[in-house]
Amino acid sequence: MKRIITISREFASGGRFIGQAVAKELGIAFYDKEIIDLSAEQSGLSADYISKTEQTLTSGWIYSLIVGSAYSATSSVSAPSESRLGMLPLADQVFNAQRKVIIDLAQKNPCVIVGRCADYILKHSEEINQQDVLNVFVYAPLADRVSLAVKEFNFDPASAEKQVKQIDKRRANHYNTFTERTWGNRTHYDILINSSLLGLEESAHLIAQLAQKS
Repeated sequence: MKRIITISREFASGGRFIGQAVAKELGIAFYDKEIIDLSAEQSGLSADYISKTEQTLTSGWIYSLIVGSAYSATSSVSAPSESRLGMLPLADQVFNAQRKVIIDLAQKNPCVIVGRCADYILKHSEEINQQDVLNVFVYAPLADRVSLAVKEFNFDPASAEKQVKQIDKRRANHYNTFTERTWGNRTHYDILINSSLLGLEESAHLIAQLAQKS
């Protein structure tokens, strides 16, 4: 059985719901926004600050950070001054804190982790057995995602398509910059699933079955 499942997803594809349903079916932990609070404890940055900045692009420090840097965030304030010498960019601090939290959670217990480059982070973690990880990418036709955004997130129908595309673009930019990979590239995932094809519940059941049989 795959004890760790990462869910990457297009916006409004139902990835969070699917992740929750997978975790429930398998009887394992589920982490999404909880990572923000845990990262706040790790970094000393406020949870609100992390929530607002976690998809900010970095200046290019992060690749070396992931693959071997011993840097550890030590700030104890909500929004550190940029004038402090030797401090990594804020986006890097946030990402580093989340990286440590994700690895720690994956080590402690079987779980489903949504977003936050978890697939890449765990891939480059010596502490994690790669045979234990199932990486999933959830997508859906744009029209279906726009409809869900209007229905579930109260997006203005007139601008919903533009907003959905913008959020996807931010996610792609974030992932591509921090991982030096391409967001949504099929070669980075074990399974890509169109959530509109089977529906959210059946998509979750399919992923859970695959995790159990792998």
